[in-house]
Amino acid sequence: MAVIGIIDYGMGNLHSVKNALDFLEIDNFISSDKEKLAASDALILPGVGAFPDAMESLHRDGLVDFIREQTKTKKLLGICLGMQLLLEKSYEVRECEGLGLISGEVIRITAPGLKIPHMGWNDLRFPRETPLTAGLSEGDFVYFVHSFRAELACEDDLAAYTEYGERIPAIIGSGNVWGAQFHPEKSERVGLQILRNFGGMIE
Repeated sequence: MAVIGIIDYGMGNLHSVKNALDFLEIDNFISSDKEKLAASDALILPGVGAFPDAMESLHRDGLVDFIREQTKTKKLLGICLGMQLLLEKSYEVRECEGLGLISGEVIRITAPGLKIPHMGWNDLRFPRETPLTAGLSEGDFVYFVHSFRAELACEDDLAAYTEYGERIPAIIGSGNVWGAQFHPEKSERVGLQILRNFGGMIE
């Protein structure tokens, strides 16, 4: 049976993600140990906090090159800040290099007249069909908490978006690498379906 490794680098809702996977009866574990994570069939990179702090933690734990190497052969799902880390750089706090697994940048949400951070339930729209979004419907709601958003270099990497004063990429994907800007583990039925789909994508 496939096992998902949840990457522990000190920034993320690790146990909320684990509890959701446990509920779905998907085998998983939390670890910062590269040897243990390398033995998993897929990885999840959660994240809460500021982009530069997260990258500093990943570098400190020797996980940056490890993640880049692992995604050559196995699937990775980044969640919230974890999704943003997949991109090439961010301008949160200061300009900072990301993992560079998906082409694009992380920029501040403008959304004139609307409250920042973008916090709460918003509906999803799907420009294309993907394995990660199977079983979802146009208008399904998920839970967001963020002040920055992805600016993708390639439209083909956009799997879902929402509107909040501007278009907000909600699910992105390229090759083995996927990301959700919202929190699947807090998004009830829809979020569980996404995590179920991710588990089903593991070969």
